Amino acid sequence: MATRPNEIYLDWNATTPPHPLVLEAMQAARAQAWGNPASVHAAGRRARAVLDDARAVVAEFLARDPRDVLFTSGGTEANNLALAGAPALVTSRLEHPSVTRVAEARQAEGVDVRGLPVAGLGRIEPDAVEQALDGAPEGAVVAVAAVNHETGVIQPVAAISEVTRRARARLHVDAVQAAGRVSPELWRFGDTVAVAAHKLRGPKGIGALGVRPGLVPSPVLLGGSQERGLRPGTVDAVSASGFAAAVRRGDKSVVHYAALARLRDEVERTLAGVARVNGADASRAPHVTSLAFEGRRGDELAAALDLDGVRASSGSACTAGTSEPSAVITAMHGRERALGTLRVSLGEATTATEVSEFLRVLARILERPRDGSGAG
Repeated sequence: MATRPNEIYLDWNATTPPHPLVLEAMQAARAQAWGNPASVHAAGRRARAVLDDARAVVAEFLARDPRDVLFTSGGTEANNLALAGAPALVTSRLEHPSVTRVAEARQAEGVDVRGLPVAGLGRIEPDAVEQALDGAPEGAVVAVAAVNHETGVIQPVAAISEVTRRARARLHVDAVQAAGRVSPELWRFGDTVAVAAHKLRGPKGIGALGVRPGLVPSPVLLGGSQERGLRPGTVDAVSASGFAAAVRRGDKSVVHYAALARLRDEVERTLAGVARVNGADASRAPHVTSLAFEGRRGDELAAALDLDGVRASSGSACTAGTSEPSAVITAMHGRERALGTLRVSLGEATTATEVSEFLRVLARILERPRDGSGAG
């Protein structure tokens, strides 16, 4: 992994460094697939061939037919596309902003939006989904992230899918933080599934939405006939080749992530006296921990760590730059605990030495008196 000297990167949930095999694939594709895949001449046909190959790889990863995979600009667009046109939505405050903001907008338009209760465990209960769907119109969409982007809590997607099937509702699975990190059996259930390449050590700016056969999403964008007219706009075949290269590593990647549980657990054991783990009692992905420090600000701790070369975060990168604490942790435990939360997410390249150094640096920061300067 290419980082600056002495940099310790512990923010893999925000994004991942492109894998060398991804960069090699994109470099090879750049030489031949720079054309517009919609063009009928030779340059376009070469790009189309690369795009078709990539779609087949991503489709196999999602357990879909290639005809049922739409390339998007990333996970956010894939989530928006999956929820567009739903007669009713069922979701919770645990979801990524690309889901919760859509729900808020649809509710303002008069759409029936039903919220799921959030307990301290950070887990959505299938019974709560069943209750929320009572009396909902046929085709209502239940949106749930297979792995939470902040706590790493794994949701019972298979059980929820049984509920939605009985209720003749649709299940949308946001698998952006799950794909390549946990077993596919934990996230492939669903009428629609969203993934993003840059969480898989692929390139930014490309993702995919897998749909069940016969399901036709309502377009979010208007334009040309690309992606069957459901997602108009020229698809970059070079980025798609990088996406495919990242996906081909899927099984190996899951193995790497499973091994990170030992390091994640070491962090939590070491900090047990000074931090509480959000979602500690739930089933979680092996690489991420959400740590709540009483009397401290998570954003200040992240800033102090950054000054010492350790890259962590106080929440989702999609809400960075705002003064509001994590909506996820607020829903689980309240605003005060959310303000004191630091997210640490490990990745394939994370070493035991880096984790030990992070813990040493954090201990030194925690020993400093709070001076109100923002340095923790």
